[in-house]
Amino acid sequence: MDDVRVAAIASLTPLEELDEDPFLVDTRSQHAMCVRWARDKGYVVTRQLFCYGIRPDHDALWADVDEGAVDLFVAPNDRVLARALTDVPAFHAECERRGVRIETAGFDEPVYDAPMKAGVHRRLSMPTAGYDGC
Repeated sequence: MDDVRVAAIASLTPLEELDEDPFLVDTRSQHAMCVRWARDKGYVVTRQLFCYGIRPDHDALWADVDEGAVDLFVAPNDRVLARALTDVPAFHAECERRGVRIETAGFDEPVYDAPMKAGVHRRLSMPTAGYDGC
């Protein structure tokens, strides 16, 4: 049987919101949650989408689906999906219309302390300096 191919949706939230809501800014943790969910189901993440207020009919969401490279979408939770898309109910309707499932991983979000927030800040503020997030 072929692997179920998953597109993981993360919210591309501005770094300025790190103190207010670190998980929405931390795309690495969002994608890790989606990968864990997919692995637990025996699925494989083939696409990572970074979205911030994108229309539910935007070509960037559907290109891989149209090419047959994605079978379902997963987001870490409803909060991420609400930040990533302009209209979550319309996205669910479009998924249904196209026959593509949309799931949420549903794991608990990490609890961020000051060092974790500092690590997210370093990773996102220094990408061109060669920092690899370790």
